[in-house]
Amino acid sequence: MLSSLLEKYRMNRIRLVKADITQLEIDAIVNAANNSLLGGGGVDGAIHKAAGFALLRECKSLNGCATGEAKITKGYNLPAKHVIHTVGPVYRNHTVAEAHHLLSMAYKNSLQLAKKHKLKTVAFPNISTGVYGFPLEEAASVAIATVLEFIENNQTPQQVIFCFYEEDNFKLYEHLLNSESN
Repeated sequence: MLSSLLEKYRMNRIRLVKADITQLEIDAIVNAANNSLLGGGGVDGAIHKAAGFALLRECKSLNGCATGEAKITKGYNLPAKHVIHTVGPVYRNHTVAEAHHLLSMAYKNSLQLAKKHKLKTVAFPNISTGVYGFPLEEAASVAIATVLEFIENNQTPQQVIFCFYEEDNFKLYEHLLNSESN
């Protein structure tokens, strides 16, 4: 089933790009945030830095975010109109099944917010794979399966972008998508 869904949607609804997510001119980028939503390292720090202080001010008003949940803000100084903040699991703090479920919920809840706000394009970085320690291939498999299931049942967002700064992550997703479609 996954391969037929992949074939049906990959060409027009799922894209892979190697870029700086803070430079994408789209409806929303997803921030791999921490529970406080007040900035951190990696993608989170880069998004906060590029968006400017107004993003931090709005994030303070949101009172944090639970693991697996998502919240939306304006994009401020970013080319993206919105930032969807989601918190993935710290891998070592959960069983494998719990970690997979929470990561899937982070993607699904982000997509639900995009749908609710009628956002046509949304870009995801790798969620939970940095200091949160989620193994890259496991995280990629969860992300791909969750996004495919969501777009099978929803027309919005019209396009989901997996955005990677590193070539290795790009090649991993490309490999998984290609191996699933064969």
